[in-house]
Amino acid sequence: MNKQRQKIVVVGLGYIGLPTASILATRGHSVVGVDVKESTVATINSGKIHIVEPDLDVLVRSAVNSGNLKAVLVPEEGDTFILAVPTPFTQKSCADDKIPDLSFIDSATRSIAPHLREGNLIILESTSPVGTTEHIAELLAELRPDLVQSRAGSRSQLSVHLAHCPERVLPGHILRELVDNDRIIGGLNRASAEKARDLYKSFCNGGMHLTDARTAELAKLVENSSRDVNIAFANELSMICDRLGINVWELIELANRHPRVNILQPGPGVGGHCIAVDPWFIVAAAPKEARLIRAAREVNDSKPHWVLERVRSKAERFKNPVIGCLGLAFKANIDDLRESPALEITRELIRSGIGRVMACEPNVEEVRDDFPIYDLSQVLRDADILLVLVDHEEFKGIDRELLKEKVVIDTRGVWR
Repeated sequence: MNKQRQKIVVVGLGYIGLPTASILATRGHSVVGVDVKESTVATINSGKIHIVEPDLDVLVRSAVNSGNLKAVLVPEEGDTFILAVPTPFTQKSCADDKIPDLSFIDSATRSIAPHLREGNLIILESTSPVGTTEHIAELLAELRPDLVQSRAGSRSQLSVHLAHCPERVLPGHILRELVDNDRIIGGLNRASAEKARDLYKSFCNGGMHLTDARTAELAKLVENSSRDVNIAFANELSMICDRLGINVWELIELANRHPRVNILQPGPGVGGHCIAVDPWFIVAAAPKEARLIRAAREVNDSKPHWVLERVRSKAERFKNPVIGCLGLAFKANIDDLRESPALEITRELIRSGIGRVMACEPNVEEVRDDFPIYDLSQVLRDADILLVLVDHEEFKGIDRELLKEKVVIDTRGVWR
């Protein structure tokens, strides 16, 4: 056995946990993946996957068949524990209520606590508010006082290593970016950071940047907040251009001819578990100072409502229009519906009753709302209004002749 081979317990087998567990398993580690859903555990143990991500099915099948990856419902002892669970916020009624919800992290921490032993490494990969890694240490000190070491003249510390190493991957490219992207490794102390770095070296080609846990936590939030601010500028431009009768796609293309201008593309809002959520963690931590970050979030959160008003105004010319919603995922060519503005818009159109809604999402078979998913050909045939919400490849090649008799609202510029 390779002396660097570890037994690694990955808690959470979603869009980050499962690819990470699979890569670690194919690099020779013994990996135990933990998930609370029995269906997820059964699917993975059969060598299949429950999410859509290019090439992940091949990797999981290989990892399971090698015997290096198994999925279970509860953790067990290991050398390293990786927490990759959701970090939503508690409420969504208004900006001031968007407080980080650490219940999933707390639950994961409680689940591994009985299995820890001195010298173990715990890595938090979940995007988290500043101070979360310290919060885990405090919780573990309560749950496992036997792991607390008292040192004369210094603060007590745990006899396990704890680090925050935020994921920085793009859905649709997760496997490549897990290997190639640089990693920020924030330890509660230097030894924890170095121990985490040594693990990531077993599968990462990117640079390893060691820092403290609080800086690592904020770095991930800042990365996504920066993107959110830039998207908000594009979304605000789209609303300005609509008011002024200007084609926003042409405007952005022309403005981007400037050598130092790079305006992003607008859309129906901002989705995904990161960009739509992370900025609020900064706002919650520093509400008086995070004025620009808050304003950008408010612009992007308002965009779905603006799209809905456009649909309502177009629907008034029909007695009972059929509204075709093209795309439900939060971005192109994936099945991830988390915080998706497209899904939010579709749900609201159904609730409003202004017409019959036909949703088309090539990457999913059903959604929890139990509204049907229709084939693209059927939507194109029956819809009076076509609302493009996601720029999936399937939508880009549509014969323009099929659109001539339709009212088209293209929020992604697919048919510009």
